[in-house]
Amino acid sequence: MNPTLQLLLGTVDTLKTSLDAARPLPSHTVASLREKLALEWTYHSNAIEGNTLTLRETKVVLEGITVGGKSLREHFEATNHRDAILYVEEIVARNEALSEWQIKNIHSLVLKGIDDGEAGRYRQENVAITGASTTPPGFLHLADEMRSLLEWRQHAATAHPVKRAAELHTRFVKIHPFIDGNGRTGRLLLNFELMKAGYPPAVIRKEDRLAYYDALDVACASGAYDGITQLVAEAVERSLRVYLDLLAPTMRDDPNCQ
Repeated sequence: MNPTLQLLLGTVDTLKTSLDAARPLPSHTVASLREKLALEWTYHSNAIEGNTLTLRETKVVLEGITVGGKSLREHFEATNHRDAILYVEEIVARNEALSEWQIKNIHSLVLKGIDDGEAGRYRQENVAITGASTTPPGFLHLADEMRSLLEWRQHAATAHPVKRAAELHTRFVKIHPFIDGNGRTGRLLLNFELMKAGYPPAVIRKEDRLAYYDALDVACASGAYDGITQLVAEAVERSLRVYLDLLAPTMRDDPNCQ
C-alpha cells in the first residue's frame, strides 16, 4: 500500500472514531443525513451509467413526480435504486452475511420494470466490455466465480474495511455476472460492505467517472487495488465530513464529546 493511501486511510479512521464517539446520533439528524446521501448516491450512480436526470430531477422523481422529457427507464432507474438502497439498509440492520441470494435480490431491484427477464439472473451469454482491458469470465463459470468471490470476502475479513469494500466491488465488476446493471449493483455492494462496518456510504461522483473507470480497469487487469481504494477512501472521507459537519454544533454543546 502506498504512503498516500495509508495516510488517507488514517484520516478516515480518525474521522470515524470521532463519529463513533458521538453515537447514538440524534434521530432527526440521522434521517436527514441518510436522505441526503441516498439521493446523492442514487443520482451519481445512475449518472455514471448515462442517466440524464439532474440531482433535482432525481429528487422529485423519488417524491413521485414525473419529469417531462425523460424516459420511463430513467424514472425506473431512480426509484429502483432507492428501493435497492432500502434493501441494503435492511440486510445491514439485520447483520446478515452477504450471499448470492442477496446479490441477486439487489440486482432484481435495480432492473425491476426495466428488464424483468434478466433481473436477478446471471447472464446466459458471454460478453465483452467496451474499453476494458479484461474480458469477463464465460457465463458457464459464473456460479463458481461468484462462490469464489464470497469465499474471498470471508478470508478478507481482517483487511481494512475501506480496502475490503473497494476490492469486493472490483472483483464483482470483473466477474460482470449480469447482462445489465453490474455497475449499480457493484456500488450497492461496495456500500453494503462499508455500512456493515459502520461507515456511511461512499458516493462515487459523476465527475470522477473517468478516474473511477481507469482505477477499476487497472485493478481488474493487474490486481493492483491502491487506485480504486484511494478513490473509495476519498468518497468515504467526504461522507464522514458531511456527518461530522452537521453534528458539530451538537458535539460542541455535549460535555461528553469534549
